[in-house]
Amino acid sequence: MGGHRHADLVVVPDVVGMTVSDARQVATEAGVALAQPDPDGPPLGALTWPGVWLITEQDPPPGSRVYRWDSVRVRFRSAGPGGSAGVREPRRPLPDPDELSAAKDPEDTTGDVSEDRAPER
Repeated sequence: MGGHRHADLVVVPDVVGMTVSDARQVATEAGVALAQPDPDGPPLGALTWPGVWLITEQDPPPGSRVYRWDSVRVRFRSAGPGGSAGVREPRRPLPDPDELSAAKDPEDTTGDVSEDRAPER
């Protein structure tokens, strides 16, 4: 066989800014497959699960013509504050340090050492 391919050409969609999940659906409908940039690395699905990930770059660019089911390499980043660890409880802000400083109440004697205590052994 010569260097000719028998697949038809399709137009690469613009998936930048989409979640990986949405971008996969758009790519499939357009007839291309999303892939992570490293061909020797794990598949895109393994790198983007769990969590929500946004596409930040793609190659080839939108509007390019490629053979049906060719790969569109995408770069991505986490869309949430939890990173790749999934959903986390929100962090509460630290208390104001000025509110933590306690002023000694002059009437309070609970912290005073009294003279009539038992000797230590």
